Amino acid sequence: MENWIDKSVFYHIYPLGCFGAPPQNDFTSRPVPRLLEVKKWLPHLHDMHINALYLGPVFESTAHGYDTADYFQVDRRLGDSQTLREMINLFHENGIRVILDGVFHHVGRNFFAFEDVQQHGVNSKYCDWFSGLDFSRSSPYGDAFAYDGWNGNFDLVKLNLHNLAVTDHLLRAVEQWIIEFKIDGLRIDTANCVDLSFLQQLFKHCKTHDARFWIMGEIIHGDYSHWVNAHALDSATNYECYKGLYSSHVDHNYFEIAYSLNRQFGDQGIYQHFLPYSFADNHDVNRLISNLTNSAHAYPVYCLLFSMPGIPSIYYGSEWGLTGKRTATDDHMLRPHIDPQNVHCNPELKELPGYIAKLAQMRSQSSALQTGSYRQLMVANEQFAFLRENEEESIIVVVNSSQQTVALEIPLEGNYPSALTDLLSGEKYQFQQGQVCIPHLAANSGKIMKIG
Repeated sequence: MENWIDKSVFYHIYPLGCFGAPPQNDFTSRPVPRLLEVKKWLPHLHDMHINALYLGPVFESTAHGYDTADYFQVDRRLGDSQTLREMINLFHENGIRVILDGVFHHVGRNFFAFEDVQQHGVNSKYCDWFSGLDFSRSSPYGDAFAYDGWNGNFDLVKLNLHNLAVTDHLLRAVEQWIIEFKIDGLRIDTANCVDLSFLQQLFKHCKTHDARFWIMGEIIHGDYSHWVNAHALDSATNYECYKGLYSSHVDHNYFEIAYSLNRQFGDQGIYQHFLPYSFADNHDVNRLISNLTNSAHAYPVYCLLFSMPGIPSIYYGSEWGLTGKRTATDDHMLRPHIDPQNVHCNPELKELPGYIAKLAQMRSQSSALQTGSYRQLMVANEQFAFLRENEEESIIVVVNSSQQTVALEIPLEGNYPSALTDLLSGEKYQFQQGQVCIPHLAANSGKIMKIG
C-alpha cells in the first residue's frame, strides 16, 4: 500500500487570513467562495514542489475558525460545500493531498448546543455536552452559568467528550468530510488536551474508511510517541525541533538542535517509528524571520528542515521571507491576506523561494531524506553535520551558521565510496581516511551531499 506521507512536502495555509475573509462572521451573509482563490496559488505550489496541503479551519465559526459554530457547514466567509469540494478536487487533480483542521476539544459560543443552554438553562437537553457546567455561578461573559474554557479563553467552550452524543456528533461530521470532500487526513487542534479515548475512537473510525488516512496532532510538550503508540495519532507537531531550529542560530549553538535530533532519531531515538511534522513557523508562532537575529540564517534553517527526519512544512508566505509577530491578544500579523501573484519578497532573501523549492524537489527524490536513519557526525557552535541513509543511498548534510567561509573535516566511519556530490551545487568532494574534506563551506549555507 502506498505510504504517501513519507514523500510529502506540506504547504500550510490559514484560509480565513490568506484569502482575506472578514474577521467576524455575521451568520447572515451569503457564502463568498474565497476558497477558490487557491487557483492563484497552484502555479506557485507547483514551482515549490508541494504535494500536500494543510488547510486551517474551514467550517462555520464565529471569528478565527477555532471557535466552531457548525461542523457540518463550510464557513460562509470561505464559501459553501460546493466550494470546498471544488477546491479539494482541484488539488487532487494536481497531485496534492489535502488535510483539514479538526477542532474537537472546544467549540465557539455560537455553537447550537451552547446557545440552547443559554436559552433554556438547566432545562436544556445539551447541558451535559459541555465540561464544567455550573449554574451556581456566572461566566466571564455574564451567562447564568459557568463552564470550562480552553486555556482560560472562554470564547472557546470545552466539550464533554465523555458524552456519547457529543462524540457521535463529531464522528458524524468527520465521516461527512471524508465521504463528501474526500480529505486525506486531519490535523487535530490542541490534541494533547483532547481525551485520549476520543482520539483513539476517532483514529479507528477514520482508518476504517481509509487505511491511508493520516492523523497528525498538535502537541506542544511531552513525549509525542505517547499518542502515536496508543493508536490515537499517526504523527505530531515537532515543537521541540521548531524551537531548536531558530534558537540554535540565534544563540550560535548548534548543540541545541543536535541534542534534540539525536534524542528523537539517533541510535536510541524515541521517535524512530514515525515521522513528526516539522516546521519553522505556523499560524500560532512568530514568522521565522521575526525570530532570527540574522535573516541570512533562513538558508541553513530550511536546509535542516528539509533534511532532518520528519515531514517538512512551509507556512504560506514564509518562503518569501515575510515577517510577523504575535502579541498577547492578536495573531493577525501571522495570518495576512496574500496574493501570490503580487507578493513582495524580502529584499534580503531574494534567493530563498528558489532555494526552498530546490530543497523540496531534492527531498521528493531522495528515499534517504524521506525515511533514512539519522546519525550525528559532528557538531560545533556554528557547524553541524549528520548522516541520513538507507539501503538505497547515503547522504551527508552539513550546515554553517557563521558569518565566514570555513573549512571542515567531517569524520565518517564505515566503508563508503570515495566520491560525494553536493545535490545543491553539483560540487564534488572526497572521502579519504575516514574524513570528508570540505575546503570551502560558505557563510550561512548548507550542503546535502550524496555519497557515491
